[in-house]
Amino acid sequence: MTKEFEYVRSITDFVPETAIILGSGLGNIADMCKNTTVIDYKDIPNMPVSTAPSHKGRLILGTLNGKNVVIMQGRIHIYEGYLPKDILIPIRLMKDLGAKNIIITNAAGGINRKYKVGDLMMIKDHISCFIDSCLIGKNDEHYGVRFPDMSDIYNADIRQKVEKIAIKNNIKLYEGVFVQVKGPQFESPAEIRMLEKLGADAVGMSTAIDAIAAKHCGFNVCGITLISNMACGISENPLSSDEVFLAGQQAAPKFQKLILEIIKEL
Repeated sequence: MTKEFEYVRSITDFVPETAIILGSGLGNIADMCKNTTVIDYKDIPNMPVSTAPSHKGRLILGTLNGKNVVIMQGRIHIYEGYLPKDILIPIRLMKDLGAKNIIITNAAGGINRKYKVGDLMMIKDHISCFIDSCLIGKNDEHYGVRFPDMSDIYNADIRQKVEKIAIKNNIKLYEGVFVQVKGPQFESPAEIRMLEKLGADAVGMSTAIDAIAAKHCGFNVCGITLISNMACGISENPLSSDEVFLAGQQAAPKFQKLILEIIKEL
């Protein structure tokens, strides 16, 4: 086993069922956990440390809505200077700890003109060709095959469950295609027009690479996006990270409700 796994196991023998990655402005859901063990990324061997605003950089193990979870309160981005393969470290750690399902969340720009700030989108597929794969290099057969299939990245059975959960709880939920770009600059109007023509409904600087890593090592993947702003050229207003964080706070109640219900069903 890895040094990361051995370090966490030296602190706790807790076995999670579901892993959760919390995106920009969405970290407060971690505060709802009970019976928690909190470990700073900086204390875990080999673990990349989050530097993005509002990403606390902590691994939290505990119970949420009666289920055992492991939460990344803060994720790793390529724009922070990390290599794509660094994304594998926390994903595989959570898999080694015992999690079988993973809920990947993010705050992203809306490309689909039906969307508005504060809407939620369930990811049905993604476009990742603008970033390097986290699987480049020698393959670790312990986790997955050399050429993993990506035809059902975001598990279809889970998507059906989430759709029913949203309807039952009167939560408006779109379903769409997410595209990841490198960042850290926001996209230009011309780039957004290109992405729109490619079929993307929302754009962000994370998630697709996390989903690839998770799918490779056998996770059942669920992706939920908060539309924190309308993308450049669709919105006439200049974009800022403050806007992203504020939208996350304002949408927190319905977002948290959806995540809690998903955890219960998984």
